Amino acid sequence: MVIADAGVAPERAAAGFIGRIPVRNIWLLMLYASDLFRKAGPTRVDVERNPDEIADLVAELLAQAVEERQRQQLSLGYRPRCADLSRVRGRIDVLRTERRQLLARGAVACRFVELSVDTPRNRYVRGALEAVARLVTRPDLRHRCRRLAADMQAQGVAGAMPSRAELSADRIGRHDAKDSEMLAAAMLAMDLVLPTERAGARPLPMPEREEQWARRLFERAVGGFYRTVLPRERWRVRTGGLLDWPIDWWTEGARDIMPGMQTDVVLDDALATRRIVIDTKFTSIVTTGWRRETTLRSGYLYQIYSYIRSQAGRSDPLADNAEGLLLHPAIGEMFDEAVSLHGHLIRFATVDLAADNGAIREQLLKLTLQVKEETDHGKHVRA
Repeated sequence: MVIADAGVAPERAAAGFIGRIPVRNIWLLMLYASDLFRKAGPTRVDVERNPDEIADLVAELLAQAVEERQRQQLSLGYRPRCADLSRVRGRIDVLRTERRQLLARGAVACRFVELSVDTPRNRYVRGALEAVARLVTRPDLRHRCRRLAADMQAQGVAGAMPSRAELSADRIGRHDAKDSEMLAAAMLAMDLVLPTERAGARPLPMPEREEQWARRLFERAVGGFYRTVLPRERWRVRTGGLLDWPIDWWTEGARDIMPGMQTDVVLDDALATRRIVIDTKFTSIVTTGWRRETTLRSGYLYQIYSYIRSQAGRSDPLADNAEGLLLHPAIGEMFDEAVSLHGHLIRFATVDLAADNGAIREQLLKLTLQVKEETDHGKHVRA
């Protein structure tokens, strides 16, 4: 089934582009990819229905989470410090003590750790409040975010904002689990950037990296959407799973050079006892062929076929009849086709990222419905 565009729909006309991919609202993908979408609860529906207010809604959620943490006191953490003291605390810095002749003045240089609210996590949240305040449209919400950032600084959160790499070393324990929603909102707020080819306030000089970033975002958004929206009592959603090759024997060193296999998203349906292995790509689903005007990209087809066939015949019963789904963003036309190869259904579909949020949601949910083959008539129908 191929649906060609009869014209440019109003919602598509408002879309921007990442490379050749039309994207109406990349903030929605960021929302699906973030932990905030899963933690937002009832607010999640409002976020999806108001695509032009995502920055305000994220700022609102972030402000609420920060206010809640401030009422209960911000989380404390240990930080290293160096200071010249009148008594020994921690370890003595002998070199600094001698070089500055501190003993003659009744002091000693010490290195120690102390409890403080000036942790990487709190500094990141304060920086997110300052950043999102520049994006929101409501003056009262902008003032609220800036006030909360100033309050955090007055409480002692005054250090430089850490990078994501530095923040990754900060683990959230059981005693400060309430920070997780605040941190998820802060991360999404810091991701609210529109990487298009139009000029903007924040230059991104390497367009290749923009498309690479968007490809990874699309993969995470699809996984986050299904993990949150599909009912947990029926569906199990996994992302980034590693697969093994069914190797019977190998020469010395062969396993070291075999390419790895890593799935993007795997959906297990407990009710229908079926598995859908999804491989996302941020390119056109078809290309110009040697003998045909358009053809599927053979490398992608071989890849998804290897994913599902290599796992058949193992201890996992769902792998024997696993389905494959190649999911691409739409470029000018919509595709939803399927074939059966050696008992495995492989589906080739697109999702229109230039559509409104409700349409994107409907398209993604439709891809979880079963495709049944009618061999008598040589066609397929959707259940």
